[in-house]
Amino acid sequence: MTDFLSLAYPWVKSLHVMAVISWMAGLFYLPRLFVYHAERGQNGGEPAQSFQIMEEKLLRMIMNPAMVVTWLAGLALVLTPGVVVWSDLWPWSKAAGVLGMTWFHMWLAGQRKALARGQGLTGRRYRMMNELPTLLMVVIVVSVILRF
Repeated sequence: MTDFLSLAYPWVKSLHVMAVISWMAGLFYLPRLFVYHAERGQNGGEPAQSFQIMEEKLLRMIMNPAMVVTWLAGLALVLTPGVVVWSDLWPWSKAAGVLGMTWFHMWLAGQRKALARGQGLTGRRYRMMNELPTLLMVVIVVSVILRF
């Protein structure tokens, strides 16, 4: 099995990077949709219905699969011999960042349901939360590239 992982490493890493890009795009865009939904779509009718469709499809058709592939490919990379030195700090800081991203993803899924019920946060609050994936991305990228 470890021989297979070593041979597949460049392919798995490529898949991981593509999945992360897709996941991050959704993590950046969904809170922006929430801002518009909270500010322009709370009176019911057409804007609210359109926002709900866009939010649901983005989450279900792009973000959820991208997150799953990111996790599966990432775990395959972690299991590849020689990739991770567990005595270093970087795999732990990256793991903390990935867990933070996953929590944010789940929080967004809950907010989508709350907005559909007319119980979401304000547009300003969603704008503020939209900065969280950027901060987590910085932690993850710096951890992996600098390997401190």
